[in-house]
Amino acid sequence: EQRLEAHITDGLVRLSVGVEDADELIADLDQALNRIP
Repeated sequence: EQRLEAHITDGLVRLSVGVEDADELIADLDQALNRIP
């Protein structure tokens, strides 16, 4: 119920970014998203 009130659905993607190089982060995201059927 709390998740619904906060608009947190099963399809939500949480992304936490630290000190990674931007190009590496983009490449990692691209690779991960390309694995989604």
